[in-house]
Amino acid sequence: MIYADNAATTKMSEAAIHTMITTAQETWGNPSSLYQTGQKAKEVLEEARSRVAEAIGAEPREILFTSGGSEADNQAIRSAAELGKKRGKTHIISTAFEHHAVLHTLKKLESEGYTVTLLPVHENGLVVPEEVAAAITDETCLVTVMFANNEIGTIQPIREIGAICREKGVLFHTDAVQAIGHVPVDVVLDNIDLLSASAHKFHGPKGIGFLYARKGIRLTNLIEGGAQERGRRAGTENVPGIAAMTTALTDACKAMEANAEKLTVLRDKLIAGLSEIPHSALNGDAAKRLPSNVNFCFEGIEGESLLLLLDDRGIQASSGSACTSGSLDPSHVLLAIGRVHDVAHGSLRLSIGEDTSEDDVAYIIKSVKEVVEYLRGFSPVWRDLCAGKASFIL
Repeated sequence: MIYADNAATTKMSEAAIHTMITTAQETWGNPSSLYQTGQKAKEVLEEARSRVAEAIGAEPREILFTSGGSEADNQAIRSAAELGKKRGKTHIISTAFEHHAVLHTLKKLESEGYTVTLLPVHENGLVVPEEVAAAITDETCLVTVMFANNEIGTIQPIREIGAICREKGVLFHTDAVQAIGHVPVDVVLDNIDLLSASAHKFHGPKGIGFLYARKGIRLTNLIEGGAQERGRRAGTENVPGIAAMTTALTDACKAMEANAEKLTVLRDKLIAGLSEIPHSALNGDAAKRLPSNVNFCFEGIEGESLLLLLDDRGIQASSGSACTSGSLDPSHVLLAIGRVHDVAHGSLRLSIGEDTSEDDVAYIIKSVKEVVEYLRGFSPVWRDLCAGKASFIL
C-alpha cells in the first residue's frame, strides 16, 4: 500500500506515540492542581509550550493549546474581528481558496455585520501582495491568508503580506496547518500576528493543535468555564496529546531540510511523469509549492472514479473534487484558480511523505497513466472531445 494523502492526515510517529503513552501513564495529573502529581503535569505542559514556541520563533506565553487547526482559526479570526469592532473597524480581507475553517467563520461574521473581501487567486495559485495592499482600507481590521494551500500546496508570500499589514497597522493571521513542520516558519521574521497549527499534519496525534497570538493581542474566548491557558481556553489540558505533538514537531523541524530535499526530488519526478498524460495540467506553481504536494487535473474523467481505481491498485490519494464528501460541486480551490467545472471534477491530489520511495513514485505514475487511459476509454465526454464535438480545455 502506498499512502499518498499526507495532506489529509499523517501517521503518528513512533516517537510521538511513545511520548503520548508514557505521559499518559506517568504524568496523568491535572496541571491546574497544586499537589505534586498536578505540578508534575504542569511542568510537562510548560516545557511543551516552550518547545513549540521555539519551533516558530515565538515566546512561550504566546502559545495557546487548542483541539486543532479549525479551533485555532476560529479563535484567531473572531478575536481579531472583536478587537477591530471595538475600534470601529469591521472589514476583513482573505482569499477565495482558504480552508473552510476560515471561509465559514468569515461567512458567519458577515451575518453579524462585518464586511469581507475575498481576493482572487491567480492561475499559479498565488496571492499577490500588492493586491492585498490595495484592498486594505481604513476600515480593515484583519487580513487572513493561509501559509500553504491544503489542496494545491502553493506557498504564499507570507512575509511580504505580513510586512504590508504591519506597516498599515492591520492584524495578520495565517492558517499554517499545512506548513508547520514542513517548511520554515518564523512568526517574527514573517510578520505574523496570529497563526494556527494542527498536530496531525506533522505526525502528531489528532485532536490537538495550537494558536500563536503575538503578545498584546487580546483573544476572545470560544470556550468558557475555567482559568486554563491563562484564561483564554477553558478545559483541562490534554497533556499527553500536547507532549506527543511537541515531540512530533521537534522531530519534524530537525528533519525538515533533509525531508524537503528528498521530497522535492520525488515531487518533481511525479510532476514530470504525470505531465506526459495528454490534456492534463498541474494545479498551482511548479516550484512555489510544498515539497510533498502534487495536484493535477485530467480532462475527460471524474476524480472519484480515478481515486477508487487507484485504491484498487494500492494507492491512497484524494481528489480536489468535493464529490467525495457528498457534494456535486468541484473544489472551490480549483475554481478559484480558474479551472472550469468539468476540468476541476477530474482532479487528483498526491501528498507524499518521508516513507515514499522512488519505486513508489514510478508505480504511481504508471498506475495513474493506465487508469486515466482506461477511464477515458468509456467516457462520453472524452469521445466528444476526440470527435471534435467539444473543444479541449487543457
